[in-house]
Amino acid sequence: MKGATHRGTRLREIELFADVTDSQLDWLTSVTDERSLRDGDILFRDGDPATQFHVLLEGELVVTKVVDGREELLTRHTTRPRPGDGHEGKPSAAHRFTGELPLLTGGGYVATAAASGDTVVLCCPKQAFFDMLVRCPSVAGVLLPVLAWRITSSEVQARNRATVTALGTLAAGLAHELNNPAAAVARAAQDLGPSVDRLAATAQRWGGAADDREQAVLREALAEIARTPPPVDADPLALADLEDGLDDWATEQGAQRPTPLASALAERGLGQDWLAGRVTGMRPDVLPVALDQLSVLLEARGLADQLQSAGPRISALVAATRDYANLDRAPQQEFSVTDGLDATLTMLRPKLAGVRIVREYAPELPPVTGYPTELNQVWTNLIDNAVDAMDGRGVLTLRTCFQGTCMTVEIGDTGCGIPADALSRIFEPFYTTKDVGKGTGLGLHLSYRIVTQRHEGSMTARSAPGDTWMTVRIPVKSAPVKGDG
Repeated sequence: MKGATHRGTRLREIELFADVTDSQLDWLTSVTDERSLRDGDILFRDGDPATQFHVLLEGELVVTKVVDGREELLTRHTTRPRPGDGHEGKPSAAHRFTGELPLLTGGGYVATAAASGDTVVLCCPKQAFFDMLVRCPSVAGVLLPVLAWRITSSEVQARNRATVTALGTLAAGLAHELNNPAAAVARAAQDLGPSVDRLAATAQRWGGAADDREQAVLREALAEIARTPPPVDADPLALADLEDGLDDWATEQGAQRPTPLASALAERGLGQDWLAGRVTGMRPDVLPVALDQLSVLLEARGLADQLQSAGPRISALVAATRDYANLDRAPQQEFSVTDGLDATLTMLRPKLAGVRIVREYAPELPPVTGYPTELNQVWTNLIDNAVDAMDGRGVLTLRTCFQGTCMTVEIGDTGCGIPADALSRIFEPFYTTKDVGKGTGLGLHLSYRIVTQRHEGSMTARSAPGDTWMTVRIPVKSAPVKGDG
């Protein structure tokens, strides 16, 4: 009895229980127990079934969550908050209790709580927690505003995390896609200097050796090569044979650089007979110089072609990045939904390597007014979830059409599907069907808010194994887009 009286006195000092009556306090002490924790002891783990509500009596709890393999600090609950330790803006009452959200939503704990130093908590069983909300209205009056603050704070954290993740996805995708054209530019730039030197030396020899007729023959051969595109679906073995024949023939004629010449001509499907026919009639002492001049000219043109082709590829990637992030544009604007979908696919291309993408875009779709950057985060989340559900291999289908007054976007995958008992809850905050540490339970919730609150649309899901669809409907002509809140 003495322990219960002492506990009741301690409870009176906590804001959550400051206004309970004596009888309510007696009842609380009868249905709760104290638990002492040493430094590092775990109070509850992320994903464990929620069975208790916890009140912090003494010490400190560190709340963390593993996200994408990294442990992130969510908050600290302490009986002795200090200025500058990250608690600004947090309601004082929020320091003294935890675990209410999973009890109210019927799920598991959404984070891991561990003691920092010697800590004492009051443990209230699940049923007693619900009884407390009914029997002690003053407790509910303190708890519910804190709960609302926590949900808002968690959404802000998740939104910031989603932004960082989107930027990481953007950076990774851009780096991956830029690697090939950037490497081509670097190689061409490195080889261009020596190639120009060789061209200058060979041109001097060629100009001094060839007469007007021979120079005209070489110019015509170059023009014909330029007009000849590489063969479509060429047999690699046949091209290799062409290259070997050219190399051997040019070597026999005394050429100093037969290999680059043979490679450049074979790529266009031109062989020894073609080359021999074009230089017929050249004097024996001029022919080797002509072949070397042709070789270095084709080499220089090849390097120039590499630079020329890499430039548009880089420009296209920059344009896709700009479309994805909507740089240098007003946050709310008129935009094409399909452009956003395609920009998102470009940014996620490294992750889509094993996925077959099917685009079913209706023609002549009207533009939508809203926040394209935020919708691109929605597309990123939905596509990323679909790829995860397919383990990186399957068919991803993107459909767009205009229905009534709404733009409709459907994203389908051939993955494992969403369990029937989870389908109605996937848009709830903190609810996730992924393994612990692989999801925050806020990605779909934030996407839902972006669609429904920011764009006055709707978001639904239907699923069966091998056939899951997320449907987003956005009004094209509606009232002004609302702010979030």
